[in-house]
Amino acid sequence: MHLLDLLSPGRVVAPGPIPGKKRLLEKASGLLAEGNADLERAVFDSLVGRERLGSTGLGHGVAIPHGRSAKVATAVGCFLRLAEPVDFGSPDGMPVDLVFALVVPEHFSSQHLMLLSQLAEMFGDADFRDQLRAARDAAVLHGLLADWQASHPEAG
Repeated sequence: MHLLDLLSPGRVVAPGPIPGKKRLLEKASGLLAEGNADLERAVFDSLVGRERLGSTGLGHGVAIPHGRSAKVATAVGCFLRLAEPVDFGSPDGMPVDLVFALVVPEHFSSQHLMLLSQLAEMFGDADFRDQLRAARDAAVLHGLLADWQASHPEAG
């Protein structure tokens, strides 16, 4: 499974300021649930439950909040480039402005780990992070994510 298989252009956003981690997880849950209020609550609970185990902040201003839910049938992702960084409890202490949120079905084990590995590789590239931060809008962000996936076929 490739990252772009779970990332529609409508789930790549560059929102205005978000006041904190909880609001960020709420925004991501809304994007992942695409208007389904019951699913949105389940996704939010899943993301918050995972964060309670430890921050999903990677460092370098990147976070990958993720969770599992019996209410989702397929893996779904969203990407947010924040206008103002949010404290995420990352190991390096840096606030987060690049966020890829992911929710997968309960039974996704190896696929879940594979997706997280792809994301870690993607966001481990300092030049790529800089490109995402410099992108002028959500369409450019989606294009950058698609281009990265196309240039790294081994990552999927």
